[in-house]
Amino acid sequence: MPTQKRLAGSFTPLDFQLVLLRRMADHNPDLVDNARHELGVSLTQMREANKRWQAMVHSPHARGSLSRYRSVLGEPESRTARRVGDLDCEAWLWPLTLWPDLRFEVLLAPNGSVWNEWLVRAPGARPPFLQSLADLTPWSCTVDEAAHAFSPAHPLEGTAPNRWGLAFAAPDGRGGRQDVVAEFTWGLLQRTAVRD
Repeated sequence: MPTQKRLAGSFTPLDFQLVLLRRMADHNPDLVDNARHELGVSLTQMREANKRWQAMVHSPHARGSLSRYRSVLGEPESRTARRVGDLDCEAWLWPLTLWPDLRFEVLLAPNGSVWNEWLVRAPGARPPFLQSLADLTPWSCTVDEAAHAFSPAHPLEGTAPNRWGLAFAAPDGRGGRQDVVAEFTWGLLQRTAVRD
């Protein structure tokens, strides 16, 4: 694992990835444990990174979201104008060691405020093959990819910050369709459930 450049005092890009993993551990502890081992960090280090991140976010002297991301992740890999509905915004993308085919995206409203932050597929990276319920495995796709593959998809309120849900119908692989709820953390698929 390459040495991470230290930014924002003692908080590094590696620490930020641990924050993402900590939120995902509720749904996929085995995947998170494997990722932690790949990064060469302990469960205690992951918990400590999350604790320090929460302290930074909730401090009375906290920086704005964009300033915090820049101080921890450095300058973005790219900044791209994007139109979302009627809103002109700017997408800032950062690479992460753990998910080389993904980028951490921060969407900025015209006034410069952060209104969305999640993982997206990296520009030029091959999107996953999503055709049936069987293809929807944990960490296989992003919110946007699932929404496009199984359109029409309806957004659902998340159960916690940085969590989203989608409801849609997916082919079941036997010629039928099933109503599915997919849950995402930081924009990455965590689990699906078939609705009765």
